Amino acid sequence: MTKNQNWKRLAAAGIASLTVFGSSLAAQDELPSREEMWAIIQKQQEQINALLERVDTTETKLVETEQEIEVTAGKVETTASFVEGYVSSGAASGGSASAAERTHLGGYGELHYNFGKADSADFHRWVLFLDHAFNDDIRFVSEVELEHSIAGDGQPGEIELEQAYVEFDLNDTDTAKAGIFLVPVGILNETHEPATFYGVERNNVEKNIIPTTWWEGGVAYRHTNDSGWAFDAAAHTGLFAPTSGSKAFNIRSGRQKVGSAEASDGAITTRATYSGTPGLQVGFSAQYQTDIAQGTLAESIDATLVSAHADYQRGGFGLRALYARWDLGGAAPGINGADEQFGYYIEPSYRFATEAGDVGFFARYSVYDNYAGSASNTEDAFFDIGMNYWPIENVVFKWDVQFTDYANSAKDEEIINIGVGYHF
Repeated sequence: MTKNQNWKRLAAAGIASLTVFGSSLAAQDELPSREEMWAIIQKQQEQINALLERVDTTETKLVETEQEIEVTAGKVETTASFVEGYVSSGAASGGSASAAERTHLGGYGELHYNFGKADSADFHRWVLFLDHAFNDDIRFVSEVELEHSIAGDGQPGEIELEQAYVEFDLNDTDTAKAGIFLVPVGILNETHEPATFYGVERNNVEKNIIPTTWWEGGVAYRHTNDSGWAFDAAAHTGLFAPTSGSKAFNIRSGRQKVGSAEASDGAITTRATYSGTPGLQVGFSAQYQTDIAQGTLAESIDATLVSAHADYQRGGFGLRALYARWDLGGAAPGINGADEQFGYYIEPSYRFATEAGDVGFFARYSVYDNYAGSASNTEDAFFDIGMNYWPIENVVFKWDVQFTDYANSAKDEEIINIGVGYHF
């Protein structure tokens, strides 16, 4: 760079400095006055106040919005609870699908052939179960039975409503029910599907003394515990026994089947069962009714039933035994000996599996007497021997021979019974 060029640069820098200095002086001349500054401040204050007012308004709206959100959340929760309950009750989508899942059908039936002094064939029982669970804790149970195939005037059979009750789970161990139910006594009265017992016909003791099938109307309570004990208590309609004729004070003839039943005098039934040992069940029942004549006599005919049973299964070996006894008060039952009525049976059996299904053999000795208080011999005894064949668990073919020993020996006979039964 030449000396002349340096001078030119210094001159240009000096001119630029003078220009900046001059502009600064000009800017000082343009500053607002005090009044103008005051006006500017007031205007800015107004803007600040407006902003603050908008902030307050926004905060108020925010609080209101939060409150609305809380209300909406509550409504959503309420709606969700309603929908959940609606669905669980089976009412969703018209209720059809869920209600169908909670409704169950079942049943059993049995055909008998009896060859003795008189030969007969009888579709003895056709039974339909209809159950419905309203929810996990409340359910309806029913059982309708057609006996002897044909019902109506002059026909041998009848249609019976044997169970129709509503049951409530009170907790994990306690239930209660109200309606028509099977009386908790004996072995067969509550469990009598054909494939669950030996013999074409039900044994005479549980038929004439218990008397199976026996149902009443009322309320019942059941408690179970982990030790294997269960306790039942029921208050229900009672027997209405005939007080004259050949069936005077006959227990089985006293069943009213809850059909326009006389309810002047009810009964109480209690039962304790133990099933804490695998394969074993024992049970004890007691019932008391203050008057099985239902006030038709000048005296009350109180009746007390006690029964005990055992049902034992170990491997293929089985053993069933039962004892039951009635004691009737008052003078009238003692006239024909009906003040004491009892029965018992013992039934050993053996069951084994084959490639075509299970086969079981049994023998049974049974005795019952509806007039045990009589001085005469009124005791009837029976010896049964036979077999069951189960092609599957729920279907059974039966065969047995019964040798009778009636108090009236003229009635004695040997009866061959053949039957088929099922349940589902």
